[in-house]
Amino acid sequence: MIQLVLLIILVIAAIAGIVIWKRYSPSKEQYDMKKYYGIEKDGQLGITVDNKVVEAKGKLSDGKAYVAYDVVRDYINSRFYWDSNENVLLYMLPKDMISVDVGSKDYSVSREKKSEDYVILKTEGNTAYIALDFVQQYTNIDYEMSSNPDHVMIRTKWGKTDVATVKKNTQVRYQGGVKSPVLAELKKKDEVTIIESEENWKKIRTKEGVIGYVKNNTLKNEEKKNITRKFDEQNYSSISKDYTINMAWHNVTNQDANKGVAQKIAQTKGLTTLAPTWVHVADTSGNITSIASSDYVSYAHQQNIEVWMTVRDFDGGISSEQESYELLSYTSRRETLITQLIAEALRVGVDGINVDFEKISDKCGEHYIEFIRELSVKCRQNGLVLSVDNYVPKSFNTQYDRKEQGIVADYVVIMGYDEYYAGSPEAGPVSSYNYVKEGIEETLKEVPAKKVISGIPFFTRLWKETPKTEEELASEKGTDAAEYSVNVESVAYGMDNAQAQIKQAGVETTWDKKAGQNYATWEADGAKYEIWLEDAKSIEPKLKLMQKYKLAGTAEWSLGQESTDIWNLIQKYVN
Repeated sequence: MIQLVLLIILVIAAIAGIVIWKRYSPSKEQYDMKKYYGIEKDGQLGITVDNKVVEAKGKLSDGKAYVAYDVVRDYINSRFYWDSNENVLLYMLPKDMISVDVGSKDYSVSREKKSEDYVILKTEGNTAYIALDFVQQYTNIDYEMSSNPDHVMIRTKWGKTDVATVKKNTQVRYQGGVKSPVLAELKKKDEVTIIESEENWKKIRTKEGVIGYVKNNTLKNEEKKNITRKFDEQNYSSISKDYTINMAWHNVTNQDANKGVAQKIAQTKGLTTLAPTWVHVADTSGNITSIASSDYVSYAHQQNIEVWMTVRDFDGGISSEQESYELLSYTSRRETLITQLIAEALRVGVDGINVDFEKISDKCGEHYIEFIRELSVKCRQNGLVLSVDNYVPKSFNTQYDRKEQGIVADYVVIMGYDEYYAGSPEAGPVSSYNYVKEGIEETLKEVPAKKVISGIPFFTRLWKETPKTEEELASEKGTDAAEYSVNVESVAYGMDNAQAQIKQAGVETTWDKKAGQNYATWEADGAKYEIWLEDAKSIEPKLKLMQKYKLAGTAEWSLGQESTDIWNLIQKYVN
């Protein structure tokens, strides 16, 4: 009987031991590494970039690693540009353009022909693949190829890195836990990069680019290691003025208006730069129309004022997001536009080009910034200042790529107005203090202060609000318009004319502390009128922001809309 009891106890203990062992013993299950890298077919190359496994858009061909263009653009070097319309790969250097055709070992640097011993660019269906060796020539990267399955580890980040040494042979697991499948084996003395630490596990990356988890007690000698690679970065030199820029856009709509430049300049003080709106893109082929005047430029120069001619993608010729996309997404069309812009700039003798493109959609973003890069090369070659106008940074206008503008252009101009704009569904200030402040602070996260110009308005809007009828409210039900109970329309007025509207209405202004502007409202003819004024009291705090953040200068839209006394104020901050 005792023997039977002992046998039962032993059996129970054995079963318990097996249960415990199964529960807590390390799993030997191997994770499917093709699945890990997202490899679905033969010839596909898995890709790790720094601490991230990205989409497996790579391939091995003739012993060379090729990576899809969008992976190169998004993770490695966004300056590479693929024109799928004309099947050409471009890369802009400070003073040269690199151009590669599909299936070729040859490439051009401006007009100089060069060659490699491998095909640089291949296509498969709609995907363009770039040889990593070619990418590496112009990018501070290193990479390591591994097999089973074929994959590549690409390093783009350098400097202080958390590393550790493997204390004993161990496994890298898919997740933190002994039951998680095994991704790779590590040997004693292997070095790994530490990505993040958890309570008992560390997320690491192996030299082959496998990212997973190891137990804390399997590592030793944790330290910050300075990992570097010798690489000569390209120097994108800029023209930088040794004075505070005071630029005024001059809204010129016809040749006769050019003759009024003397009168316009006469009432200014401290003006350093004029930006006349002379040039419009005429069509999607890249042709321009221009009313530029060499006499205008000569007179401005006599007054020690530079001229940066403005080119626009609206208010003449093309005037839609689709047209701007059709223009900029073709290399030959951008080339036509740039050639004509430079020729016109040299013909009339201007000092620079000011780009005011406001019809850029999300899908057009990469083509737009490529246009800015290409134009910057030609401006650099010809000693012309390149300035680029931008909206106040918001989540919906990141496609303008202010960071890249800050590298390749000489100046980035913030249009700190149109907070509430023509067609806005509700009334509000054109340029509140906080709106201008936000524009400066957000831009400075991407662009050096010495390249930033803060644009302010010489105009405001008189808003008229009328109640919607029951029929209008019913027809708008379920739409965004239903959020607003009034119809809103507005008229833009310069400083003096805005004051005249208030005087005519017979009302007094009050200070709107939130907007940082004088405000007036009144009712007439069944409508409510509202206006936030631009005057010395609203402009000065905005100029102080320019001074506080040590910006390159200020810009005003537009010359002729200001009250004459405003120049005394501006002069205090630009001289």
